[in-house]
Amino acid sequence: MMKQTPLNARHRALGARMVEFGGWDMPVQYAGIIAEHKATREGAGLFDISHMARFWVTGPDSERFIQLIDTFDISKTAIGQSDYGIMCYEDGGIVDDIFTYHLGPDEWMVVANAGNAEKDWAWLNQHTAGYDVVLTDRSQELAMIALQGPKAESLLAGLTDADVVNLAFHGITKATVDGATGYISRTGYTGEDGFELFLPASEIERIWDRLLEAGATPIGLGARDSLRFEPGLALYGHEIDRDINPYEAKLGWVVKLDKGPFIGSEALQDIKAHGAARTLIGLEMTGRGIARQGYPVVALDGSELGVVTTGMPSPSLGKNLAYALVKAGSVKVGAEVDVLIRDKPVRASVVKMPFYKARYKK
Repeated sequence: MMKQTPLNARHRALGARMVEFGGWDMPVQYAGIIAEHKATREGAGLFDISHMARFWVTGPDSERFIQLIDTFDISKTAIGQSDYGIMCYEDGGIVDDIFTYHLGPDEWMVVANAGNAEKDWAWLNQHTAGYDVVLTDRSQELAMIALQGPKAESLLAGLTDADVVNLAFHGITKATVDGATGYISRTGYTGEDGFELFLPASEIERIWDRLLEAGATPIGLGARDSLRFEPGLALYGHEIDRDINPYEAKLGWVVKLDKGPFIGSEALQDIKAHGAARTLIGLEMTGRGIARQGYPVVALDGSELGVVTTGMPSPSLGKNLAYALVKAGSVKVGAEVDVLIRDKPVRASVVKMPFYKARYKK
């Protein structure tokens, strides 16, 4: 049986088309993917992301423990701030990408992907030996919603006691939203300014309704994917995975090898020294067709280059675009390649990444 978020009944009441996603019954769209995408880019989109995992790490060794499992150097993450990072296997492959929030002295929250929640929880618990930490899964107790877009700040400001106008990029603060107490962070995965709200599951339906009444538009997983795709935000199972390392995924910037040993650091040091075998590139389809995940990418002579990780029509740019993982050094920006769509070669140009410049408030 599929899991349900505390907002499941709300999605159905709004007429959402529901799909299975990572074992969850989730809305893929309400009014339509393109309309929802544009509503977020131009206004304020409201997302139910309660299917994601929320793990608390507390205790005297909490920082030292996170330094072990995270590629990023969180010793520089002040209380009230958060940072993006990656959990790696010993060989440098990716367990998951995570956001780590520093809530207080010896108190951290780790947010991980829904489809990886059980695996990530087990991974964290496997590595606690020798660390004075307590791990608590608060995913059921706390709901999680995102309010994203250029109008998110003004809309949220009217419903909370927190100073969201002056909340720093990647900042997090305790807050009350329409009487519900939890946290607000200036984070998100759309390429727009926006916020994520961590509030009691028992009160989230009322908060959702208030945000919609204030002018937010409900957004499903379809537009969530297109919104993260355009600014080049990686998705597990696509640009990152068990057999893809951070350097191949163009995420070397979150690997801090100088912070000291962490899980995967030796392998990543070697990969950095010798160069990644593959690299992520951007493609614009010049022939007729849409590149989809798994489609082969080949040179014009038919020799194999790699595979598409994500591809779709870009609602913001009006072009058929894709990311592909190919042999390192095999192509440069401006080169032409073919994408095999149902075994038929369709021409594409290698273009600069990302496709859309993120508009964060920093």
